[in-house]
Amino acid sequence: MPANLTERFNFRGAPPRATSAMPHILIPLPSHGFDPSETGIPWRVLTQAGHHISFATPDAAPATADPRMVTGQDLGKLAPILRADAHGRAAYAEMAASPAFRAPIAYADINPETYQALILPGGHAKSMRPYLESPVLQRVTAAFFAADKPVGAICHGVVLAARSQRADGRSVLHGRKTTALLQSQEMLAYTLTRLWLADYYRTYPQTVEAEVTAALAAPGDFIRGPTSFSRDTPAKPNGFAVVDGRYVSARWPGDAHRFSAEIVRLLAL
Repeated sequence: MPANLTERFNFRGAPPRATSAMPHILIPLPSHGFDPSETGIPWRVLTQAGHHISFATPDAAPATADPRMVTGQDLGKLAPILRADAHGRAAYAEMAASPAFRAPIAYADINPETYQALILPGGHAKSMRPYLESPVLQRVTAAFFAADKPVGAICHGVVLAARSQRADGRSVLHGRKTTALLQSQEMLAYTLTRLWLADYYRTYPQTVEAEVTAALAAPGDFIRGPTSFSRDTPAKPNGFAVVDGRYVSARWPGDAHRFSAEIVRLLAL
């Protein structure tokens, strides 16, 4: 693997030794609008590695992905570029049919002690806001960081992490290195589609990169990584991810296989 595809920072010491039991992983989701690739690909990779995954939604009803990212509806000639690729769509379809996905628990019923790892997927639809703004999920995320359990966040999922506060009132990402959806990526998608989709690609007026960077100890702790417009694949998981201790972050669906591989690596330590 080329060295520039994963940035690793190990400031918090070595992780504890793994136990013989396979980790139980939690993936919380909004009711609607999450990105199919950023959820389906980690689910597929971790499931194939033998890990047990549970889901949580606001009301314990099965979630649904952003339909535009699945079908390409209203994206016109940009659909092949902007919607989920064949790997993402297939992984989402498999996940959506799984018993665990069809029987989530409610946010209010999450007990962080039950799980050994947390994954925070992203998505840019406005229906992501209740997930990103959930006080319950912010407390849950803070609990995982406080317990030094593995946490993975990709794209807008990093916003949820950035909004989660430690006991001292600072973000759990304060003092850590991270990446997230880049401002250049967010604004390019918005610019290309705003004539007919308005602000569909703008979840909030402030960009993801701007909000996440503001939560960090220093602007330089936000790692942008190499520019890429191609998505990684199962055969070539050459996307970009940042690993800081037991925290893994990535930027967009094109990094999902690298993101997933790094989480699997962490769980095997």
